[in-house]
Amino acid sequence: MTALDRLLAAERPFLTDGGLETDLIYHDQFELPQFAAFPLLDTVGGRAALTRYFNRFLDLAEAEGRGFLIDTPTWRANMGWAPKMGFGADDVRSINRRAVEFARDLRRQRSWAKHILINGAIGPAGDGYAPDMQLTPDQASALHAPQLGAFAEAGVDLATAFTMTHVGEAVGVARRAQSLGLPIVLSFTVETDGRLPVGGSLADAIAAVDDATSGAPLYYGINCAHPTHFAAVLDGDFRDRIGVVRANASHMSHAELDVATELDDGDPAEFGPLYADLVRLLPNLRVIGGCCGTDTRHVAAMVRG
Repeated sequence: MTALDRLLAAERPFLTDGGLETDLIYHDQFELPQFAAFPLLDTVGGRAALTRYFNRFLDLAEAEGRGFLIDTPTWRANMGWAPKMGFGADDVRSINRRAVEFARDLRRQRSWAKHILINGAIGPAGDGYAPDMQLTPDQASALHAPQLGAFAEAGVDLATAFTMTHVGEAVGVARRAQSLGLPIVLSFTVETDGRLPVGGSLADAIAAVDDATSGAPLYYGINCAHPTHFAAVLDGDFRDRIGVVRANASHMSHAELDVATELDDGDPAEFGPLYADLVRLLPNLRVIGGCCGTDTRHVAAMVRG
C-alpha cells in the first residue's frame, strides 16, 4: 500500500501544517519577497527555520498517531510569481525539485515515514486575496507547467493547488497534472459569504471543474478563510468531494487581512469545536490543517476537538 493509498483509506484525517508564511514573517521575523518562502531553501538559516517549523507539526502528528502531509514551501514558486523575483522557467523547475528533496529529508528522519506524504504545494498565479486576472484553462496549464512538471519528475505523492480563486485556473492545473500522471487536489478560497472571490458558489465551481476534467482531482478543498465563512454553505452532494480544509485563524475578510500590519491569530481554542463540526459535515475529509495566522496551537485544537 502506498502512502497515498493510506491517506485515501484512513478513518481519521491526516494532519498538515499551518500558516507557513505568516509564521515565518511574524514569529521568526523573516522578510519574504512576494510572500515567498522558497528562497529560504538557499540559506543555512532559512533551511533551519523551515526545519524547525515543520518538525513542530510532525512532532504533533506523531504524538497524536496521525499521518501527515509535508507541503513543499513552494506556494509562490510558479511562473505567475517567480519572474517578479528574477526567476525563469528553468529556475522554477530547479526550485521545486530542491523543495521536494528538502521535504524528503524531513520524512527520512521519522520512523513512521510510510505514513508521511510529500505534497507539492501550488499557489495561484495572481493574488489570492484580490484576484487581478482570470486565466483560461490553456493559459493556466502553460503557466503552471514548469512547477507541475518538476513535481511529477521528482515523484511527489500528490500535489495541491491552494487558494484557487476561479474555475479557469483550477481546470488548467487539473488538466496539466492529469497529462503528467500527477495526483492533484484543488483547494478554493472563499470570501466571508462563502462565495469565490470572483463570485459564484463553491458547489458550482467544483461541478464545473469536474465536468471540464472528467473528475480528475482526487478531491477538493477550502483554504484561506475562517470556518465561519464557509460552514453554512456546505450543504449538498458536493460535500462528498471535499477532502481538505485549511482555515485562516482570523475572522477578518481578505480585504481586511490584505492591509493588516499585525498578525491576527484568532482564538486557537475555537478551532476544536469548529473542526469537529466540519468533520461531521464532510464525510470524505482526508486532511486538516491551517492557513494564514495558524500554528501548532490551532492544529492541536483541531485534533483534540
